[in-house]
Amino acid sequence: MYASLAPYLPQGAVHNAIAIDVKEDESVFGIIDRYHVPRESAHLVLINGLYVEPADRESPILKEGDVLALWPPVAGG
Repeated sequence: MYASLAPYLPQGAVHNAIAIDVKEDESVFGIIDRYHVPRESAHLVLINGLYVEPADRESPILKEGDVLALWPPVAGG
């Protein structure tokens, strides 16, 4: 979890990362909910560096060894 999502990481996180166990039927939204991250705050979702469409976040698509990255909405100027 990056930027404004970093406070949702549990203690012991290193470089904005933690290792977690994922249930076989757990979705990306299930993980987001587990850490009490508001879904609308996890705007950019990547698995192994590839964007995950919002519709796919409801499905159990994670596999062992995958890296999930969450970013808040960003704005630039």
